[in-house]
Amino acid sequence: MSAPIAAGRSVADLVEDYNALAPATAVIGCPQDPFAPRLPARAPVHPERIRRSALTEAALLADGWLMPMGFEFGMDVPLLHARAEDFAAARQDAGDRREAVAAVNQAVAGLPVRAGRPLRALDTQAPLAAVLREGAGQARCLVLLNTDPVNALAIDPVRLAAGWGSAAATTLASSLSPASALVVPLDETAPVREPAPPAPDDRAALAAGRIAIEAVAPTVEGGRFAVKRRVGDGVSVTADIFGDGHEVLAAELRWRAEDEAEWSRAPMAHRVNDIWEGEFPLLRVGRHLFAIEAWWSEFGTFRRDLAKKRDAGLDIALEIREGRLILESFAPGAVPADRALIEAHLARLGAGQAEDAAVLLADMLNEAMMRADPRPHATGGDRVYPVEADREAAAFSSWYELFPRSITDSPSRHGTFRDVVGRLPAIRDMGFDVLYFPPIHPIGQTNRKGRNNTLTPAADDPGSPYAIGSSDGGHDAIHPELGSREDFRALVRAAADHGLEIALDFAIQCSPDHPWLEEHPGWFQWRPDGSMRYAENPPKKYQDIVNVDFYAKDAVPGLWLAMRDVVQGWVDEGVRIFRVDNPHTKPFPFWEWLIADIRSRDPGVLFLAEAFTRPKVMYRLGKVGFSQSYTYFTWRNSKAELTEYLSELNEAPARDIFRPHFFVNTPDINPVFLQRSGRPGFLIRAALAATLSGLWGVYSGFELCEAAAVPGKEEYLDSEKYEIKPRDWQAPGNIIAEITRLNRIRRSQPALQSHLGLTFYNAFSDEILCFGKRARPDGDIILVAVNLDPFDAHEAGIEVPLWEFGLPDDGSIAVEDLMRGHRFHWHGKSQSIRLDPRELPFSIWRLSAPTGSP
Repeated sequence: MSAPIAAGRSVADLVEDYNALAPATAVIGCPQDPFAPRLPARAPVHPERIRRSALTEAALLADGWLMPMGFEFGMDVPLLHARAEDFAAARQDAGDRREAVAAVNQAVAGLPVRAGRPLRALDTQAPLAAVLREGAGQARCLVLLNTDPVNALAIDPVRLAAGWGSAAATTLASSLSPASALVVPLDETAPVREPAPPAPDDRAALAAGRIAIEAVAPTVEGGRFAVKRRVGDGVSVTADIFGDGHEVLAAELRWRAEDEAEWSRAPMAHRVNDIWEGEFPLLRVGRHLFAIEAWWSEFGTFRRDLAKKRDAGLDIALEIREGRLILESFAPGAVPADRALIEAHLARLGAGQAEDAAVLLADMLNEAMMRADPRPHATGGDRVYPVEADREAAAFSSWYELFPRSITDSPSRHGTFRDVVGRLPAIRDMGFDVLYFPPIHPIGQTNRKGRNNTLTPAADDPGSPYAIGSSDGGHDAIHPELGSREDFRALVRAAADHGLEIALDFAIQCSPDHPWLEEHPGWFQWRPDGSMRYAENPPKKYQDIVNVDFYAKDAVPGLWLAMRDVVQGWVDEGVRIFRVDNPHTKPFPFWEWLIADIRSRDPGVLFLAEAFTRPKVMYRLGKVGFSQSYTYFTWRNSKAELTEYLSELNEAPARDIFRPHFFVNTPDINPVFLQRSGRPGFLIRAALAATLSGLWGVYSGFELCEAAAVPGKEEYLDSEKYEIKPRDWQAPGNIIAEITRLNRIRRSQPALQSHLGLTFYNAFSDEILCFGKRARPDGDIILVAVNLDPFDAHEAGIEVPLWEFGLPDDGSIAVEDLMRGHRFHWHGKSQSIRLDPRELPFSIWRLSAPTGSP
């Protein structure tokens, strides 16, 4: 067991400590060090608040907690030096906190039973800290802590719970008192169930009217496709709303989940230059809709003009009569409460112009009249815009790819699903949460590839798993040497027990032995001599593969439905993530239909597009429904290339439709940079991928710095695609520790859980890239510097972004080195750094403004 001390530590620190210790031992929290003085020399607030905060954090962020003797009475003397009279004096003090201790113990009783799973930080920025605790089975809870020792804090447990795809199990308070905590038990929520979509057709254009609603954001192609967001997000909506003339306008934001009938509504606020703004929350996984309605505000126009005339000292008797008529016309259509308020104000009219003007300009009356407005000229409400609220794994996950057949101790023994189960703890311990397999289906014999992609295989060569289909079955079958279907189900269950989700490869291609060629010849294009052209991606040739034709004479709808049934079959087996091979070579309409059809039954199913093609094609795949996509990151190595590419991904339209998945290598791509850079190069690419995107992945062997290449090509020598390749997972020179640390930092720092919120900062060297990420505008900044040169050390002056915290150029900032664990202060925005690739070619710092800074 281990016992971290809570006093004086941030919640982020305690979470990190727990996650470092929990895999190996039970963690016992201590509110204060029993053997040290228990009060700071000069406490900025009452010490009792500090003790209470330490008490709740120690008890709720550990597997158990240890209270130093006398703590319940506020005894300040260290335990080793305490005398009987010290205990007696403490008991007479006003610091009796036994009730608080009992309350905390009651809260601890509601925590899930320890299962060794890491804590997850949803938000650790003061004053609110939200931490997810997971126990055995499906038991989960949120621990909410108000770290402010002075002020109460408004909270929204429902929305926080929704961020984890859950609902608060009980009705809870909406605020936390200073230095207090709340345990929120979580229940699973039903995802949004949308109906299967109809065949696509054109949308009718909204007729233009006197009121214009333009530049609605966020939208994709005017609502043709859905904006991508994560459940629990707040969607900030803006629009340019204006009309001819001088009348006052009003606008309302409406939103609902696809499967709900009633709209939620909130007024939009006018900001500047005809820009209006509103926001709504995404509380469930699945498709949501929003709309904007705008109208001439008859009462708003009257109210504005009345105020001007009154302030100018004009006679307003006629205006008051007009106001009375407006109130009388609105009242009958108002809801009862508003009607009563309007009629009450009508009854108060007639006391004189000044008094009547005050009645008509009252804020409460204005709000009731806004709701009661019949809106005869309303426009825009029938134009809806979709937003897809995906589960967390769509935006934040760490992938590990392996060939199950290579999880063996000998190249002569085919690995199995049961062998993979034994590898799960090591993958989990590196911090990965998605385990991805290339195709696991039967492999054809005709034109089978030999080692290194030769056309002359040996009798025992296993062939490429992408040559799908044999007499043992097709896409819905399992390669016999991997194991049985029950073995696969057991693997899925075991992976879940380790916090890992299985992702499968969906490759729409067939070996010449696939059963479909005989059963459904009308799904293929045949050459005049009765043969079939094999697949090509020049200069690559795939003689062991033939492709279906989505528009062959019998393909619609037969082939489309068969492909849908393949995916649904694996979803039924518990697979909810699919990596799709070369989707850009298949029809856009097929993907839009298939993804929507699958998600109509389970909106949590995710699709990763393995599309290395033109940007607009990749973005189109995101529009039609792919949750994530491979990227050009593999070929972006210089400072200028990385800056330009990541800037593009953080701007519209990409930011609303395209989630970049930064794989550092793949079985098909052995990057030139890694071929020549040695161990430092692998560290450089891991740091860039893990910190620049919320999604990153490695293909097995990366952690061992495997780089042997076919001369002159971006291909692995002795490629695992064509042979069984056992490995020594602890080979010297591996970077397992660094990968583990990177993934641990990602889990502890919300700013690194998305590719958004990125800002590049000055580093005065072409070899050093410096950037920062922030989860929210007033939060900590995670500052990263990477030496892009794997061969030589480089020094650079950098500009620390003090201005982001409202600090002057000569200000001071608290810094934590997240890789090394050091803490210090930077004084002034100009600092010098040195990064040596032989030691560690990157640094990751957390910048926190000192207490009391602007």
